Formats: sequence, C-alpha cells, structure tokens
Amino acid sequence: MSFLYRNTRKKEEAVTASQAILQGLGSDGGLFVPDEIPQMDISLTELAKMDYRGLAYEVMSRMFTDFTEEELRYCINSAYDEKFDDPAIAPLVSHHGTHFLELFHGKTIAFKDMALSILPYLMTTAAKKNKMEKEIVILTATSGDTGKAALAGFADVPGTRIAVFYPKSGVSPIQEKQMVTERGKNTFVAGIHGNFDDAQTGVKKMFSDPVLRKELDEKGFRFSSANSINIGRLVPQMVYYYYAYILLVNAGEIKAGDKINVVVPTGNFGNILAAYYASLMGLPVNRLICASNDNKVLYDFFTTGVYDRNREFILTTSPSMDILISSNLERLIYRIAGNDAEKNATLMKELSETGKYTVTPEMKKELDKFYGNYADMDTVAAEIKTIYEEDGYVVDPHTAVAAAVYDGYKKETGDETPTVIASTASPYKFTRSVMTAIDPSLEKEEDFALVDRLEKLSGVKIPQAIEDIRSAPVLHKTVCEIDGMEQVVRGFLS
Repeated sequence: MSFLYRNTRKKEEAVTASQAILQGLGSDGGLFVPDEIPQMDISLTELAKMDYRGLAYEVMSRMFTDFTEEELRYCINSAYDEKFDDPAIAPLVSHHGTHFLELFHGKTIAFKDMALSILPYLMTTAAKKNKMEKEIVILTATSGDTGKAALAGFADVPGTRIAVFYPKSGVSPIQEKQMVTERGKNTFVAGIHGNFDDAQTGVKKMFSDPVLRKELDEKGFRFSSANSINIGRLVPQMVYYYYAYILLVNAGEIKAGDKINVVVPTGNFGNILAAYYASLMGLPVNRLICASNDNKVLYDFFTTGVYDRNREFILTTSPSMDILISSNLERLIYRIAGNDAEKNATLMKELSETGKYTVTPEMKKELDKFYGNYADMDTVAAEIKTIYEEDGYVVDPHTAVAAAVYDGYKKETGDETPTVIASTASPYKFTRSVMTAIDPSLEKEEDFALVDRLEKLSGVKIPQAIEDIRSAPVLHKTVCEIDGMEQVVRGFLS
C-alpha cells in the first residue's frame, strides 16, 4: 500500500516519503505528515521473534512506501551495527518499580542516535531515487543532543554538508565539547547568543526564504533538516517503542495484546509523537505520559487546551527540554483538527503573531490518550538521588524528569499498567547535575573529575564518546547573534 506525505499547512502539497525526507520541511514552514498511518499486519507474537533490525524493517517499510526492500534493509543494516555498544541496540532494564528503555547506547550516548544513525543513509538513498544531484546542506538547531548526533551521522558523508546551531549558554559542558570538537570536514558548528527556540526559528526562517533558496539552488546546494521536523527522524523513532513492547513480552512481563504506558521526557514533542504514531499503527498503548521540566508549556497545553509560549524561558538541568516552541506538536494539532491544513495554518499563524493559540473543546477531547505533568529542578535532583539509593542505578536529569512525573501519575491515578520510561541520555552527558544531585559537596569538582567519580559510583564504564573528548582540540569557535545565522551559513557554504 502506497500513500503520500502532506504539508500540515498546505493540503495541495503532497510528496512521497523519500521526497519528504529530502525536503525536510514544507515550502511554507509546514511539516510533512502521512496521509494515513497503516496498520501493522504482523502479529505481536511474530514481531517478538525479531531482533531490532528485523523489527525496524517491518515498521519503516509500512511508512516509507517508496523505498524498495533492498534500499531500506541497506539503510537499516548500515545504521544499527557495531556503532552501538550493546548488542540489543536499546536494552530494557527494570528499576524503581518500572522499566527504563535505554536509548543512549549509540555513538553520542543520547537517544538522537537511534534515528540520526539511519537518517544519512535514508537521505542519500532518497537523493539517488529522485535523481537529485545537488549537494545536500543539513541545517540543524539543537538543544544539546541532536547537534552531536547529527554531526556524527553526517560527518564526511559524500554529497552532504551540515551546519549546527546551539544556544551558547544553554547546553551542558559535555554536550558543547562533543559538538565543538567534531572533526568531520563537511561539518560546521556555531553557538548563538539566544536560546534553542531562537536557533530553531532562525533555521526555519532560512528554510522558508525563497531568495536564499534560489541563490543556493543556483550554486548547487539544497537545504534539508536533521531535526525531528524531518519525517526521516520521526519514523525510525517509532521502532523502539515496538521494540520495548516485544522485550516486555519476551521477558514475561506482559502478554501480547496487553496495554502499556509510555513516559517520555518531552521538549520538541518528536519522541512522544513517535510513540503516538506507533499506537496508531497498532501498538497497544494505554496512556502517553508527557513529562515536562520547569518550561512546562506542554503540561499547560494538555491541561487547558491553550498553547502559550509567552512566559519566562528557564535554563534547567535538563537542557534538551528547555523549549517553549514544540515544533512537532503541529503534527498532532493537524491530526486533531481533522487533517485540516487551513485550520492548522490559522493556529500556527496565531502562534507566530501572538505567541499562543487555543484548540476547540472537540480537538481537546482528541487528546485523551495523553497525560501531561512536570517536575522542577529540585524534584529532579531528588529523583536522581532516590533511584541511585534504591539500587545503584544512575539516570540523567531528562530521564529523572520522566521518572518523577511517572511517580506523580501513579499516585494521582492508581494506574498500575506496565510502563516504559524512555531513558533519553547517558548520565555521563550531565555528570555535574547527576553527581551533585547524589552528593552536593562535589559542586566545585572539575567536569572530567566528576566523570571518573561517576564511573566508580555507577559501576558503568566511561563511554568512548566521553573518552574521545577529554583532550580533543576545539575546532569550531564561531559564535553569532540570532540575526547573523544566515550570514554564517553563507560563509560556510562559500
């Protein structure tokens, strides 16, 4: 069965999956969404016999319908290999009375590796399919993890260049060091004086600038994105929710067909949207628990039906979630608006012009599968300490946000449905926040001294991604103002 991907703001703009991956973004800033979510026509019992690569093919082949089996298996087998330090790719571990899906065993020790390991292969394959000979220029805004994962994925990939923008004062020291030491000859990294929303808005502005697009087209370049606004990022993320489910089945924790809850620490809304899409495909999901930090714009939205970014932007210990404009929420809004592009475009225009919009009561009713709440920084630190003291398991601050929200959800609802928490980053990426939560007296220790302490404390070997940057030279030193991003990109491409 074949179907097209449609622009959430312009219904007449419809493209194939490979074209949507290449473009990244619709012509007017809208996002590409599938005309339909196909049903998984293989039983959960049969899926439970597959490894990660086999399962990835079954899920992705139903969404990327214009890729041949040979093309898709090539992309999957190239992505999910020895780059991951655990043969399970995404192991499921049980702690704190629930299950943590460890999504950080890739090259850059964050969940972004799960999709960004395959995106370069999908993109270059899509370019060949569509006879696109221009050089692909990946423009990406990052709140910390996407940047390094995208740089690692696209580094020295022929026919591509990648430029990453990050908030200079809004990422952890380890996250920044990972990015600015990137060696790929086709890579460029710039810090901006602003927050992630500013970086994301700047990137979207360049995408939708027809003058810039024409100029670059004439020079043999074509923009695309590695952010989760690209459907080529989102669909691979559906796979690991199916995978967590079959791991629970194989462990005897649930029977095939039983429902589970999924808890996701959420910023740009892509990771939890992938879980929602998996549920639409047939994965038995009871509740999707959307966990926010102090920047609780999504919690407020699910509570009130009003999305309002007009508030103070708070820098927290979970910086990858420090976001007030959750781009992927637009895909959900489009769906609950009855796939009405005009209605969605009106709401997005309101967001752009006033910083807020309100969904109708009928639309809000469509959100019943979601539950939203938040955990502030003090609660997150206490959660890290509690989980460590319970059984020696150490989680990063983003995972701790999810665990704390889940604790509150259980108290509020009494729901004992088996639950999977998306563990989105290694604690080694946030050693200062993690170690000072466990022992506040360590506040004045140097970052890499804390790394060594964490190894002794957790019993988990220091990941190679951290060892690689201990003494690596800083190669990317550009810092710019928000309105200087386009000029910086022009300089990189010239």
